[in-house]
Amino acid sequence: MKPIEFKETGASCCTPKGAGGAETKPAASVVQADAPVQQHAHLPVAIIGAGPIGLAAAAQLAERGQSFVLFEAGDAVGHHIRQWGHVQLFSTWQYNVDQAAARLLRQHGWEAPKSDELPLGRELVEQYLEPLAQVPPLKPHIRLNTKVVSLSRRGTDKMKSAGREAFPFVLYVEQDGVTSRVEARAVIDASGTWGQPNPLQADGVWTREERLWADQVTYGIPDISGEQKSRYAGKRVAVIGSGHSAINTLLDLATLKAEVPATELIWILRKRTVEEAYGGEGDDQLEARGTLGSRIHQLMDAGQITAVTPFRVEQVSGQGGKLQLLGTGADGTMVIDRLDEIIVNTGSRPDYSFLSEIRLHIDPATESVEALAPLIDPNEHSCGTVRPHGERELRHGDPYFYTAGMKSYGRAPTFLMATGYEQVRSIAAYLAGDLEAAQKVELVLPETGVCSVPRASSDPEDACTAPKPESGCCG
Repeated sequence: MKPIEFKETGASCCTPKGAGGAETKPAASVVQADAPVQQHAHLPVAIIGAGPIGLAAAAQLAERGQSFVLFEAGDAVGHHIRQWGHVQLFSTWQYNVDQAAARLLRQHGWEAPKSDELPLGRELVEQYLEPLAQVPPLKPHIRLNTKVVSLSRRGTDKMKSAGREAFPFVLYVEQDGVTSRVEARAVIDASGTWGQPNPLQADGVWTREERLWADQVTYGIPDISGEQKSRYAGKRVAVIGSGHSAINTLLDLATLKAEVPATELIWILRKRTVEEAYGGEGDDQLEARGTLGSRIHQLMDAGQITAVTPFRVEQVSGQGGKLQLLGTGADGTMVIDRLDEIIVNTGSRPDYSFLSEIRLHIDPATESVEALAPLIDPNEHSCGTVRPHGERELRHGDPYFYTAGMKSYGRAPTFLMATGYEQVRSIAAYLAGDLEAAQKVELVLPETGVCSVPRASSDPEDACTAPKPESGCCG
């Protein structure tokens, strides 16, 4: 058999030729129009996540007469918040209620909580989210116990560019063990970052060893004064993190220590000094947020907590029921040992695994929406100074797909619910064709009282105090 001969053609195998042999340029990325395309107007807008931001998106769309369907993986609205229902928010009710939601609720006899009070997580659910989910414009369109497992465009995949925007979205959802397909003209992913905590390792990497000791490691803010009191009473407990969640955890543990003096508290921070974690204190425009810093400051001065800083965890191990942390401190390698429990408050990260067929514009550092990153990157500017932003900044490579709420911030720690409410108000206005309202974005957030970030620091924890995932305003 005569061997096949490969001849040089003078053109790359990957360079397409047009008519007459001229090289053609690759197809341009799909760009979203300034005005929404209405060829799929008969399809609903799909919302993922029935937390505060997802329900606010539903309220905004309902008020504008737009059809929608809301998917919640949990068995009730506010599923994530219920897991930290014992935690008090540091923002008052005035920052925690979406205006369109409030209007719908008042139409159905709702009495708003006092605007200057601080709710617990469970009160946010019981007094706001649950009543909101029951109003007639929303209730029929909320699907609980329904998990979105994948998302794509109908009849195509991520590779296809030509005419991509002409295909509606297809959501693959699981309910009662059955997978079904739901088409939508637009998608708002408000699934948050809860359930994807960052590891205790300073390198940000999950290891087999960390998972091995999961029975003695907790992520988030445990109910120390309630059902988990006996777990920590009289124990040697390390708290890792320097944000509001860590401070809140330490304050609860300090209350337990006053009752059970044998309780030993160790605070592990990456910051250069513990004073950097106190935040704005009296200068913070959210009084309760500032009080957190003042209270932990007083406990440190009283010697109730031992701080180890800077300390960067490199390894966790255990023996005889006790844990130890190996890492790097100010003077080199050091070990913190004889630990009974470790509580990790190092923030969280978004889950993009079910969006693998969607063209995303994600910032490589913050993992936030790309256009939003310069506004929220804690390496670049001080906390509490997020510029107003809306639909335009939240666009991705696939037209009419948005991430909103905490997930839009990726790993950045400065999110407040008021920010998410303004995001979905702008998105809903755009999808309804009200371009003027979509572009007129106004947002006033309370300042933290913390000055600009030192450029010498490369650690986001040195830039801002990290708020509680999902609500972004707990403490």
